[in-house]
Amino acid sequence: MRSAMDADRAAGDEAVMILAKDYSDEARALWGTALDLNRVAAAVSPAAGRLPPLLFFTDPERTPRPWETAARLPAGAGLVFRAFGRADALEVGWRLRAATAGRGVRLLIGLDAELASRLDADGVHLPERAMAEAAALRRRCPEWLLTSAWHGGPLAQDAAGLDALVLSPVFPAGGVSAGKPALGVEAFRKRADAAPCPVYALGGINADRGNELHKSGACGIAGIDAVQTAFRPVRT
Repeated sequence: MRSAMDADRAAGDEAVMILAKDYSDEARALWGTALDLNRVAAAVSPAAGRLPPLLFFTDPERTPRPWETAARLPAGAGLVFRAFGRADALEVGWRLRAATAGRGVRLLIGLDAELASRLDADGVHLPERAMAEAAALRRRCPEWLLTSAWHGGPLAQDAAGLDALVLSPVFPAGGVSAGKPALGVEAFRKRADAAPCPVYALGGINADRGNELHKSGACGIAGIDAVQTAFRPVRT
């Protein structure tokens, strides 16, 4: 029997990755750039071609209704649900699973492997401090997509078992990254080239800045506000 992730991946592979007419120009630009980055990265590393080109990261304060954005994400994209201990994590998780299941959109859960199992999620995203847990998670759930945050420091063996790293902040960003210096594209490229697995770009990326990431080595784009804005629901 195929797993939920297999079914979703198949749905994404079979879908024509062109957005419908009701998507904004911003959504088209962001998605197009993410696809271009992923294609270039996949030509160098086939592993990158198995990853979602675009990752939407939730945040309890900045994305209060993430299921609405989830329902608009195109087939092939991914979503990282970061509950941050919120009391309604299970309820929100089920709403996100309902919005992504069968649409070719992969659902990852931030840190909480038990919640990921309960929701039949497609994987787990680890904070940098928990990166070393990836190897054990890989042995436990070999079919899961495993990613981890990374801020550019030495990796040692901590990245073993990961499918991808999410490096930030590339550009000046808000939220918890507001006080951190931006890496810039060149520093990002050097770290991505040296990394043991594909690397997403996160932090301050929008439809315009995405064009600066060409030849950066990024396997795709990750974002919070820019993705939520670009893929906001159509109001009638």
